[in-house]
Amino acid sequence: MTQRYIHPEDADTSPHTTLLGSEFVSYDAETQTATMHFTVRPEMITHRGGVQGGLVAGYLDDVMGYAYVASTNGEMAPLNLEISMSLIRLIPEGPLIGKGRVVKGGRKVVILEGELFSEDGKLMARATSTALPTSRPSSTNTGLDA
Repeated sequence: MTQRYIHPEDADTSPHTTLLGSEFVSYDAETQTATMHFTVRPEMITHRGGVQGGLVAGYLDDVMGYAYVASTNGEMAPLNLEISMSLIRLIPEGPLIGKGRVVKGGRKVVILEGELFSEDGKLMARATSTALPTSRPSSTNTGLDA
């Protein structure tokens, strides 16, 4: 069942949200999949004509993270231990669609998958992440409960 996840009021105030042009679209609770739209800005593009690889990881991290945040109803967020990424095509300036999934949302380890697609459905990049579950950070709390 696809449902619109209502994320916290401060979710759009993070600087990385602006940088990546992130827009949360929906969350499917049955498949634990989040869908996001991104707007790739000209500043992200290298002389090859595509997004710099480290920035591609940022898009994938964002969509995988939102899948986990939505799966916990906004209470938890992943802290990455490892991200493995495959760059399949150069990602040009403009719209981009992200799909992120929770593979395992355990108490000690979270495993996530993410994919980026062009508007016409071509797979552009994919990633997996192993992360620690933490409290959702905010502008006043890091979420790293010591």
